[in-house]
Amino acid sequence: MNYLLIAFALLVAIAPLTHFLPSKRQRLQVTLRETAALNGLFVEFREQPGPALPQQSQASDVIYYGLRLPPSSGKGRRRCVWQLRAGGWQAVGAKHEPVPAALLAAPDSILAASVHEDSCGLYWQEAGDAATVEQIAAVLKDWAQQIP
Repeated sequence: MNYLLIAFALLVAIAPLTHFLPSKRQRLQVTLRETAALNGLFVEFREQPGPALPQQSQASDVIYYGLRLPPSSGKGRRRCVWQLRAGGWQAVGAKHEPVPAALLAAPDSILAASVHEDSCGLYWQEAGDAATVEQIAAVLKDWAQQIP
């Protein structure tokens, strides 16, 4: 009987510590972001450009996986944004730039893509696995080759 009381007291004392163990989702995010870093990408919390799409669960879950670009010579790169909608990729904003060919190979879990002076990247909600991140890295590296 005393051993049961001691075991119960230990469990009560240890139970709050389990709160600090990472969840399955957190472990997945670490794996995805580590895979991104190993593939030369950086990860940032950014607001998704353009209107939120129906398949999004929450706007705060949107993560930007980007690839740094070398400095452009001359006047600089244009800022362009595209969203993946039911009908395919569409330009967002006043400029309706053509869709880069590399984006056609992007995974279906991607929400949007953008190019800026310093990077090109994809917005998503980390709904995939390490293979998806490797596919994103391949798309971004291909896209970076096409950007003047």
